[in-house]
Amino acid sequence: MATTQTLVRTLPDIFYEDPEPVEDGMQQAKPLIRVAYLLYEYFADRPDVYIGGGGFVMYNEEDGNERIAPDCYIAFDVDVAHIEEMANFWVWRVGKTPDFALEMASPSTAANDLGRKRDLYESLEIAEYRRLDPTGGDLYGRPIVGERLVNGVYESYEVHTEADGSVTSYSEVLDLIFRWDAAGGFDLLDRETKRSIYQIVTERAARLVAEARADTTEARADEEREAHLAEQARERALRDELERLRHQQPGQ
Repeated sequence: MATTQTLVRTLPDIFYEDPEPVEDGMQQAKPLIRVAYLLYEYFADRPDVYIGGGGFVMYNEEDGNERIAPDCYIAFDVDVAHIEEMANFWVWRVGKTPDFALEMASPSTAANDLGRKRDLYESLEIAEYRRLDPTGGDLYGRPIVGERLVNGVYESYEVHTEADGSVTSYSEVLDLIFRWDAAGGFDLLDRETKRSIYQIVTERAARLVAEARADTTEARADEEREAHLAEQARERALRDELERLRHQQPGQ
């Protein structure tokens, strides 16, 4: 089905055409959202870490068509607020390219991820390029593929098949372990403890909910104690007033 491309203007004076939509993009959505969410949560306490997705990395100030749209990308040691003010990730304004780029496979994008995008990420000197295949390897050959930049050239990370059939691969740039299994899909693991980041995030969320409930219960108990003390004070004041009036009566 033919699509109509439109001319879009973004700041500064850069013009580029909208890319044609990916027809099978929804196949990427669920696993991509899960991985992006885990990355956001993992780096939530790092104010110098920017995580982006769904926008362009613009790398040529003179030509708006010189851009790339990773499914997810991460830049370390940056001014996050400054980047968030931009329409896209302007490399010349940020002062660097992202340190990490990730693509989630789909039938219509896999060839591009393995070819043009890989070559471009390498030429831009993005330190790590990670590819995840939710089919288990039908599109990329493996469910997890990772490459790191060594002397300007991408070299593959080791990929391990564990005893339980899951596949893992360590990321030097993120200091995390990517994990995939047929039943659960993708997860990230803490390098030292090998604990699931998904599990850690879930436990933290449950703990925050429990703490909020406890705080609410304690606050309600404090209010009830204060109300009880106020009622006791009113009763004492009333008794004192009645006693005062009794003593003022004649003949008493």
